[in-house]
Amino acid sequence: MTRRVLIVDDEADVNLQLKLILESKGFEVDTFNDPLEALSNFKEGLYDLLIIDIRMPKMNGFELYLEIKKICDKVKVCFLTALAELREYDVFKKRVFPKFGERHFAQKPIENEELINQVNLILFSS
Repeated sequence: MTRRVLIVDDEADVNLQLKLILESKGFEVDTFNDPLEALSNFKEGLYDLLIIDIRMPKMNGFELYLEIKKICDKVKVCFLTALAELREYDVFKKRVFPKFGERHFAQKPIENEELINQVNLILFSS
């Protein structure tokens, strides 16, 4: 069964890089640079995993995820960000997502194999 991934990052080069890596491993991937556009195009049951940048204009990644969860509460997520940004959002992360372990956060830049391993870990764990 092919797994579908939605990537939302305001940097087009990051979207392209992640898309190529995941597609080379058999994933179907859609990307958006605008979180509001991603939200308006999101369909329940279409994606197995979201990879969302935390810091984006108009809506941050945490806010986008909370809105998507209202549409589909089963979709899994991996937040992508620079380490400094992760520290900046640490209090928010602990308050809103207390059950998320470190596997739900990836630091930019991410190595190809590390990305694949993290995606598989999230998808195939409870």
